Amino acid sequence: MPLLPMPLLPMPLLEAITDIAAADDALRQRRYGVIETHAGELVSVTLRPWPHLVSLRELWPLGDAWRPAGPPDRCRLYYNQPQGHEDFLALRYVACTAGASYATFRAALRALDEIAAIKGSRALVCDAANQRLSERFMRRMGWEPHAPMWGRRNFIRRFAS
Repeated sequence: MPLLPMPLLPMPLLEAITDIAAADDALRQRRYGVIETHAGELVSVTLRPWPHLVSLRELWPLGDAWRPAGPPDRCRLYYNQPQGHEDFLALRYVACTAGASYATFRAALRALDEIAAIKGSRALVCDAANQRLSERFMRRMGWEPHAPMWGRRNFIRRFAS
């Protein structure tokens, strides 16, 4: 019996992108990604076949001051495009190493805005678990409280239609 060739996957499991504008087709198709920035600049967007589900901080009570290991001044922002909610992107998790600058954090948010524009998203949503993210700070960043729920602080940032 002859061996049949294995079907090729339509896209790689992990796909690293360094130029958002040049990869708009891949970004439009893929639902899950990690934006990595360093020293105020985009390093890459890694597209994944699965969403960010859980982090060490969510499993173990490490507190709001916990930082992931890694080189200083790095930010990783995990986003999902939930099934059935194609008009929205969910900012699932942000992890900044020690010494991460505001510019590095803002670079990750700018990249997320670019991806949202490519996807035609109407809004970004997030659950701000870290208490250091005050409502005042979130409002300054363009976010507003959304869908009040006991024990959760949900925010939304709507885009002009």
